[in-house]
Amino acid sequence: MKKSDRPQTKVKNVEPKEKKSIDWIIWAAWADRITFEEIKENTGKAESEVIKIMRKNLKPSSFRLWRKRVNQKSIKHRKLFEKRSKQLKGLDFDV
Repeated sequence: MKKSDRPQTKVKNVEPKEKKSIDWIIWAAWADRITFEEIKENTGKAESEVIKIMRKNLKPSSFRLWRKRVNQKSIKHRKLFEKRSKQLKGLDFDV
């Protein structure tokens, strides 16, 4: 018997259950839609502390890739994220 009629989406990196864990901090730091402010609200860790955690727990190449990604995206801060979100909402996507 099927659990549901709707197909389930498989998530590659599932959110860790415990929000104060290092695994959750690393997961949130990689996530594009979670800002450093939200990480601080949930864990009490500032951006500089998150960077230290990432440097300590990732391979050097992975850390460099993450830093490059965060600097290019520039939406890891709430103001920039909201500004970018408003810009996207204002665009007309006629197909």
